[in-house]
Amino acid sequence: MDGARSLGGVEQIGDFSALVIRSRTQVTRDVLAAGKKLKVVGRAGVGVDNVDLDEATHRGIIVMNTPDGNTLSTAEHTISMMLAMARRIPFADRTMKAGRWEKKSITGVEMFDKTLGICGLGRIGREVARRAAAFGMKIVGYDPFFSKDAAEKLQIELVDDVDDLVKAADIITVHTPMTPETKGLIDKRRIEIAKPGVMIVNCARGGIVDEQALLDGLKSGKVAGAALDVFETEPLAEDHPFRAMDNVVLTPHLAASTTEAQENVARDVARQIADALRGTVVRNAVNAPSIDSQTLKRVGPYMKLSERMGRFLAHVARTRISRLEVAYSGLVCDNNLDPITTAAVKGLLDPRVSEPVNFVNARHRAKSRGIDIVETQTSEAKDYTSLITLKALLEDGGERMISGTLFGLDKPRIVNVNGIEAEVAPEGSIIMVTNEDKPGALGAVASKLGAHQVNIAEMALGRVHAGGRALTFICVDGDVKEQVLTELRALPNIVSVDLIVC
Repeated sequence: MDGARSLGGVEQIGDFSALVIRSRTQVTRDVLAAGKKLKVVGRAGVGVDNVDLDEATHRGIIVMNTPDGNTLSTAEHTISMMLAMARRIPFADRTMKAGRWEKKSITGVEMFDKTLGICGLGRIGREVARRAAAFGMKIVGYDPFFSKDAAEKLQIELVDDVDDLVKAADIITVHTPMTPETKGLIDKRRIEIAKPGVMIVNCARGGIVDEQALLDGLKSGKVAGAALDVFETEPLAEDHPFRAMDNVVLTPHLAASTTEAQENVARDVARQIADALRGTVVRNAVNAPSIDSQTLKRVGPYMKLSERMGRFLAHVARTRISRLEVAYSGLVCDNNLDPITTAAVKGLLDPRVSEPVNFVNARHRAKSRGIDIVETQTSEAKDYTSLITLKALLEDGGERMISGTLFGLDKPRIVNVNGIEAEVAPEGSIIMVTNEDKPGALGAVASKLGAHQVNIAEMALGRVHAGGRALTFICVDGDVKEQVLTELRALPNIVSVDLIVC
C-alpha cells in the first residue's frame, strides 16, 4: 500500500498477517491496534519513520525493511546528483532548450582531489565512498559505529565528530536514517563552520539537512550548490524557493527508482515476510535482531542453545528475577551477540508470562517487568571452546546459574546448573532432580517413574562431591503428570524436582 496518508479501511487489517508498505503510507498506532492478527510490517525500501515502531514493538509486531535492494541505485543516484551539481548540468540543459548557448558563463568544478565528507557509513555510504574514490576524491567519513580498520580499507579518513567532517569537506553527503538524533544534522551552525563554497547532497531522508539553513546558505553564497532528492515535506511545494534556484538540483525522491531496485525490494520484502511468517528466520528487522543468511548460519545454533537455556533457567529460578546476566567466553564472542542474548531473554520469559513473547518484544517485556539485562564477554576459553552462562539474580537475594555450549557445530548441551556439572541435550521433556548423594535415591525415582508408566530415554548425572548435593537429568518420553512430580518430591533424599519442556 502507498499513499501520503494514514491507511484507510483499517477494519480490514484485522484479517491480515502481514502488511507491505512504501514510504508514504503511515502505519499509526490505530492501524497497528486494528491488526489483531498482524505479525509483520514489511517496508519495500529503507526508511521506516512512517511506522510507529514503539507501538509495533509493544505489540510484538516485526517491522522490517529491505536495505540491500536499492543500495546500488541510491549510491549511483548520489554520485549522479553530485556530478550534475558540480558541473551544473541541469542548468546547462535548461539554457540549451531555451535556445541559448551559454558556454562561457557556465563553469563547473572537478571531482578530482576534492574532499568528500560522508555522514553515515552504512551500505549506501560505503558504496558512495567506493565510487568517489574512483574519481580521485579524498574521503572523510563520520559514523560512530564504524571501525577505523574498516574505514582504512575503503580509503576513508574517519573523524570523531560531524563538526570535523563539515570543516574538512568540499562536498557533504548524508546517508543516515532519520531519527531524533539526525534531524537537522546539517544545520545553520554547521553550515557556518563549513568551507566557503561547500556543496551539499541529500539522497537519504528529508530533514537531515535543515532546509531553511540550507536556503540561507545558498542565498548568502556560503553554500555553492545543493543536490536534493528528499525533502522535509513531500511532495515539495510548487512555490518552494528551491525550485527557482539555478544552483540547486532537484529530483522527486528518485534514488531508489530504477527498474532493478524496484524489482529487488519487492522480491526481498516478499521473501523476508514469508520467512518470518514461517518462523524460519527474521531478516532486516529494525525492531528485532536482524540476521542475514550468512550470520544465521553462525549464530543460529547459539540462539537455539541460549533460548533453551533461558527456558531451563525459568524453571530453575522459580521466584521473581530482578536481573539476568549473560556471560560469553571463547569463540562465541566472534559473533554478533545481540540476537543470542535476545534469544535467552525470550526463553526465560516464555514460560513465565501470559503475553506473547518473541524476538521483537522480549527485551521490552523484560524491561517492563523490571528485569535488567547485562551482557559480558571474554575471548578467553577454559573448559570449552565456547561457553554461555546465564545467571538470574532473584528478588529474595538468591541466584541461579546455568551454563551451556555447542558440541560439534550445532548440538546444544547444558553442562552446568548451579555449580554442578552435568551434561544433557536440552530437548523434549526433562525431569531435573536435585538430591542428596545417597544410595537408593535415584533408584527410588526410577521405580516411581516406572510405576506410572513413564519411560526413561536417557539419564545424566553430576555431583559436587561424594555424599554431597547431586544433580540428575532424566529425559523421558511423553508427558509427565503433576501427580507424578509430587510423588517424586516426597521421596527420601530428594531436594527438588522440576519438569522442563524444551
